[in-house]
Amino acid sequence: MAQFDIHRNSDPGSKARTPFLLEIQSDILSALATRIVVPLRPGSMMKGMFITHLHLKIEVEGSEHFAIVPELAAIPQSRLGASVRSAPELRQGVIEALDLIFTGF
Repeated sequence: MAQFDIHRNSDPGSKARTPFLLEIQSDILSALATRIVVPLRPGSMMKGMFITHLHLKIEVEGSEHFAIVPELAAIPQSRLGASVRSAPELRQGVIEALDLIFTGF
């Protein structure tokens, strides 16, 4: 598991709405039992209602998804499903979205 890996959501209660999770936690904290993740939702669910700097567009398995950064959460590492790809290209966008959330800039 690594920062900016995209994992399948293994939670039966939320995986229909949020099929993937983007791990954003630094690799240096891999000893922790939890991971900070951002939900990835299908573009079809967004219906044009997204904020460019907070909802980051990404393709996963041939479909458009959005990383919903304001909904980041900590989940047990054991609840992360299989990694489907790495998305280091989201790094700058995630950092900027977190900066906007926490500082307003």
